[in-house]
Amino acid sequence: MQLNCYKTLLLTLTFSILLMGCGASKTPEASPKEATEQSDKTLSETKVTTENKKAEIQLSDEEIQQSGLTIVTIQPEKISDQLVLSANITANQDRIAFVAPRVEGKVIKVTANLGDQVKAGQSLAVVDSIQMGEARAENRHAQSELKLAEANFQRTDKLYKDEVVPQRQWLEVKNAYERAQTTARESADHLHILVGSSDTGISTFVITAPFSGVVIEKDAVMGELAKPEDKLFTIADLSTVWIEANVAEKDLGKLTVGSPTTVTVSSFPDESFKGKVSYVSSIFDKETRTVKARIELPNPDRKLRIDMFAKATVDLSSSREALILPQEAVLLVQGQSTVYVQTEGGFEARAVEVGEQLNKGVVITSGLKAGEHVVTGGAYTLKSRQLKSQIGDAD
Repeated sequence: MQLNCYKTLLLTLTFSILLMGCGASKTPEASPKEATEQSDKTLSETKVTTENKKAEIQLSDEEIQQSGLTIVTIQPEKISDQLVLSANITANQDRIAFVAPRVEGKVIKVTANLGDQVKAGQSLAVVDSIQMGEARAENRHAQSELKLAEANFQRTDKLYKDEVVPQRQWLEVKNAYERAQTTARESADHLHILVGSSDTGISTFVITAPFSGVVIEKDAVMGELAKPEDKLFTIADLSTVWIEANVAEKDLGKLTVGSPTTVTVSSFPDESFKGKVSYVSSIFDKETRTVKARIELPNPDRKLRIDMFAKATVDLSSSREALILPQEAVLLVQGQSTVYVQTEGGFEARAVEVGEQLNKGVVITSGLKAGEHVVTGGAYTLKSRQLKSQIGDAD
């Protein structure tokens, strides 16, 4: 009986020791939910790392050089606030002339054509006028009478000094001579008013250009009757032109006479023309809620044509700082404005927001920071690499 008790006690102790050993070595098992979350996190981190590596476009130094990439460190630039206006090109109204005859007559010759560049005094047309013929005949008669009266006075004056003729006769001859002088002068003035010259003795006269310019309108037709109220030609000096624009009411306070302006036209997209605001109207259009503004612009090469549409960018007095990139540095990738930024691992395609377009480039409003290295030349090479890589991943 005592032996059985010892056996029972020994079995109890052995069982207790085994239970304690198992409890010390056992670790708590994670729940199924916790295990799934941990696995997803690991996979996500691996996927992000892989995607970042794929997003970066890898180029060797040799490839960068061969691709002709231009990389600059972007920094804020000080720019003037600008007002962009849609405008229309017109002739300088201070340098335009409507050429018409001073007296009625028949056009017998036309020497200038539409679009011709003419010089001051150059012949435009020849007109035959009965009135001009009568005026010249009258002038010739007056000049003839003047010569006769002058000769008679000189003879009588000599005789009067020699006391051969009385004073009364001398006075009559003298008065006749003075009347002849007056008549001749009035006749010459009348002829000069009509044509500007009294050198020729025929009924025709020449219509000439008042200044150097371009024939922008031609209404002269050979054989037609030309009247003083009918213009035959319109001459415009296009060495300067006017740009007329409508300024909205909200922008009126920003605009001042003398503000420097840059004008561009679609016909010459790579060129800009410099001018300044020369006039702001005092009359407000209540229907359009705008005010007329005029920009005067030199046009020495005659590239700007009348009635062309133009875009006028007026530099205002206020200024600010902004990040600016050349237009060719900003590409459209899958409908998003994108630039390429150089990183330690390659080139990253960065989506950006763009603001107004300036003459020097386009303003970047978000997506870039000062000091980043941005591709400004050869970005199309990186775009091609990026699209090719995306096509390869899709396959």
